[in-house]
Amino acid sequence: MDLQLKDKVAVVVGGSSNIGRACSIKLVEEGCKVVVNYSSNDEKARITLERMAKVGDPANFCTYKCDIADEDAVDALFRFTIEKFGTVDILIFSAMHYPTNMIADIPYDEWKRTMAVNIDGVFLTNRWLARYWTANNRGGHILNFASQAAYNGSTTHHAHYAASKGAVVAFSKSMAREYGKYGIITNCVAPGMTAVVGEGLIDEKGAEYYKSRIPMGRIGTPEEMADIVAFLVSPKNSYMLGACVDVNGGMLMR
Repeated sequence: MDLQLKDKVAVVVGGSSNIGRACSIKLVEEGCKVVVNYSSNDEKARITLERMAKVGDPANFCTYKCDIADEDAVDALFRFTIEKFGTVDILIFSAMHYPTNMIADIPYDEWKRTMAVNIDGVFLTNRWLARYWTANNRGGHILNFASQAAYNGSTTHHAHYAASKGAVVAFSKSMAREYGKYGIITNCVAPGMTAVVGEGLIDEKGAEYYKSRIPMGRIGTPEEMADIVAFLVSPKNSYMLGACVDVNGGMLMR
């Protein structure tokens, strides 16, 4: 299927690793111009650019390093994108802060940082584009990453992460209700465990735990997620609005 993404301009927040990296690569494959936002790991960003170069023209993508929870940094990110590629058509927000602690042991600073990245970042980026697109009488696509934990709660000592992802779902529905009439299509995806085992997010022991909870009996791949995300942010998705799509091997069924 031709997703009609050629020459669309996308910002992928948290785009240098795991699902974000796969989304960045997929969009380049589809002909998008892509700005890969990341916060700290220069080596992961370099690897992402190398992999993108295998499927597309390096003139059509780049990285941009900033703290997505900082209002001025978000403004600078989008202004950089517009200066480089002329506009913004798509936002994929896949950044996440994912510390581990039982509730009684969560330091307040850890709680605040989790909320700052996972929901403040969503708010700041979505708001920026709501202002930009409505001021320019045009629409666009936003895809915010939630999680099955938004609905199930955390079973692995990530209550602050689960709470932030619940907020992402509610905020995204509000974006959809307020701005759908302006052609701004906002949706979510709710992944289960999706990762390359052994690349930082999950090890073999953790993978076995998750496999026992997933009806399909395996961990999802970032590329499987990216295929679905690419459709959701494409012109082919013209009527799905305010949805939270479950992509988790049956870990959550609604």
